[in-house]
Amino acid sequence: MLKPCLFFLSLAGVSLAGGSPHPASSPPPKQPEIAAGEIGSHLPEFSVKDLQGREISSADLRGKVVLVDFWATWCQPCKKEMPGYQKLLDLYGSRGFAVIGFKFDTMMDMEDPVQFAKKIGVRYPLAVAPDDLKQKFGGIEGLPTTMLFDRQGILRKKVVGFEYTDALESALKPLL
Repeated sequence: MLKPCLFFLSLAGVSLAGGSPHPASSPPPKQPEIAAGEIGSHLPEFSVKDLQGREISSADLRGKVVLVDFWATWCQPCKKEMPGYQKLLDLYGSRGFAVIGFKFDTMMDMEDPVQFAKKIGVRYPLAVAPDDLKQKFGGIEGLPTTMLFDRQGILRKKVVGFEYTDALESALKPLL
């Protein structure tokens, strides 16, 4: 009989102290907003015409793993890595992988961008990146800049400067 009494007294003590046997849960702390272009940020909304005049939009990319590459015709590292992105697209495009290239227009092109792409074997969509688009991606610090977004549109990898195709493929495979 003593044990039930002790239990009752401990409950009485809790209620006399103003507490409850089950602590109230407080709302989870608010997560700070992730800046555009930072790991964990979202693929921004955009709609542009590619160099062939076709419409490209972020809506077309929903549900896909997306590699976004900022490049220029005068950028030698860009010229070296872009064919590797085409190879990745050839390998994984059927599994929901997409690549889009945004051309920088801050300096004059070294050659016609369409011919440039053809010469290096790139067939994925290429479009000019106006300033407002660059800002939607968090601003571009250098070329090339490559961003890899998962199927939910969340940035999972960002590389400023040249990156070997194998390294990007290693980041890409788990997202497919």
